[in-house]
Amino acid sequence: MKKQSNNDSGWRGSPEVWFEAAVEILLESGVEAVKIATLAKRLNISRTSFYWFFKDRDALLQELVAFWQRKNTGSLIRQVEAYAETITEATLNIFDCWYDQTLFDARLEFAIRSWSLQSIEIKNAVQAADDERLEALIALFERFGKTRIEAEVNARTLYLVQIGYITMQTQETLATRMRRVPDYVKAFTGQLPSDSEISRFHHRHAFNHTTE
Repeated sequence: MKKQSNNDSGWRGSPEVWFEAAVEILLESGVEAVKIATLAKRLNISRTSFYWFFKDRDALLQELVAFWQRKNTGSLIRQVEAYAETITEATLNIFDCWYDQTLFDARLEFAIRSWSLQSIEIKNAVQAADDERLEALIALFERFGKTRIEAEVNARTLYLVQIGYITMQTQETLATRMRRVPDYVKAFTGQLPSDSEISRFHHRHAFNHTTE
């Protein structure tokens, strides 16, 4: 007997199912591939079912942008505001974003920035996010005694280096990245992190330097 498909069953999915498929396609192929017909084919659900959950494709695209803002900008701001006794510990809190995809999704960041090259609206959203993130980082460095100009330079250096990593799609082993962490912290703050701070950072990211 022929197996019943989602189309045959009349199953419409859910907002989450359609949205998760849209995120997958955005990451794999870019925004131009995020089309209702493509989503329906991937999910094996009738195309008309999409409209039970979203007004149109533009509404879905707006949700993708909002998701990126909540995940990446939201996580970065929370890490900036996380408790830290020293400027080096605070910087390592930010570094958590670069090592934990559940906090800051580099593939999503790349996809949105690629999209911004095609859309002035998305370009403006990216610029607003950059401004918000930089202001938060500047405030962090000021909190630890930096002058405004020092804080601006520290914040911009830290942030722009990471965005460069993302846009260049740099690939490095975890061991290589971890070896560079103390000196990156020094470059961004003028101070090396303590051994205990580095040890806690390694532990948070399940890195054992003795076996790498």
